[in-house]
Amino acid sequence: MEKTSDFKAYLQSDGGAVVFPVSAGGREVRCSISRDALEQFFWLPAEANEARVVKAFSDGRGRVFALAVRMALRAKSDTLALTAADFER
Repeated sequence: MEKTSDFKAYLQSDGGAVVFPVSAGGREVRCSISRDALEQFFWLPAEANEARVVKAFSDGRGRVFALAVRMALRAKSDTLALTAADFER
């Protein structure tokens, strides 16, 4: 697995996703994970505030980054949006 970029995650202004960078295949990929995915797979309460959303992301960071890097290595795009469906297995 490739290393992640300097950890700079933030919540989108609409609160719908956390955005974070990863380095994959020698390029920087701007990734996001939907709030729905965090609620379904990372124990985020539906009514959570911004701080709790970022904490849920941080707590699941290893799993999120692992999937993001694998998907980014296969993708041709410089952006990647992770949804709940990506974590279903």
